[in-house]
Amino acid sequence: MKTHSLIYLNISVLLFGFAGLFGKWIDLPALGITFGRVFFSSLSLGIFMLATKQSFKVESRRDFIMLLISGAFLALHWWSIFESIRVSTVAIGTITFSTFPLFVTFVEPLVYHEKLKSKNVILAMIILIGVIITVPEFSFDNNIFKGILIGMVSPIAYTILTMFNKGFSTKYTGTLISFYEQGVAALILLPFFLSADIHPTMKDIGLLLLFGTVTTAFAHTLFISCLKDVPARLAGVCSSMETVYAIFFAWLLISEEPYLKEIIGAVLILGAVIFAQLTEDNSKS
Repeated sequence: MKTHSLIYLNISVLLFGFAGLFGKWIDLPALGITFGRVFFSSLSLGIFMLATKQSFKVESRRDFIMLLISGAFLALHWWSIFESIRVSTVAIGTITFSTFPLFVTFVEPLVYHEKLKSKNVILAMIILIGVIITVPEFSFDNNIFKGILIGMVSPIAYTILTMFNKGFSTKYTGTLISFYEQGVAALILLPFFLSADIHPTMKDIGLLLLFGTVTTAFAHTLFISCLKDVPARLAGVCSSMETVYAIFFAWLLISEEPYLKEIIGAVLILGAVIFAQLTEDNSKS
């Protein structure tokens, strides 16, 4: 495994940790934030590829169709995160996403025809308990519960997206993959955005520009590029740190203090995921 890939992976996850803050700073609904993010991201990636004379060519029609599908899952993944944050908190939105490695644990063996270990099933249950602990009460009248239900769509969509990107990364650059996925997501969300009567201010546009270029285009490209050298499960471990970064940044920059139950839930989730992935990596070394 290449050291520079691990460094890039950790940098990308650190930048992902700021996503929740933009969800609070930008005074737009989840649809508006998600569309603005992918619009500016795809635009900046396209300009970068033209400036550096990179090819936009995709090898086959099948790959092109798969890129279209992965772009749809990307749109769903990010919309669910921001909608979860909007109705609850940054911590809830990111904690629910942190179950992403759990789904990878079950899906990756199916895709790569590996045996599912009982240890991983047990740890998966611990992760689910960690998510449940963060819920104050199981009622649709409770915003935290709503946030968790909506937020759980994100890790499922992102798991599918990661399986696509793992395959793409052996054939294409992270920049090209990101450009197509972000562009497709923007096209999918465009008619919904236009019909939603959303009116961003200059402040919103400025924040979306920063969000789309630095913490989306740059970070997402780094993350995808790493998948060529880094196993999906290890990438999942590092992705779990997004929750820690997001909660810390929310506390530091917007004074959003996490509840004790959120901290306990996060510790259970991260502890179980990291233990599961590190012990599996060790068993293979």
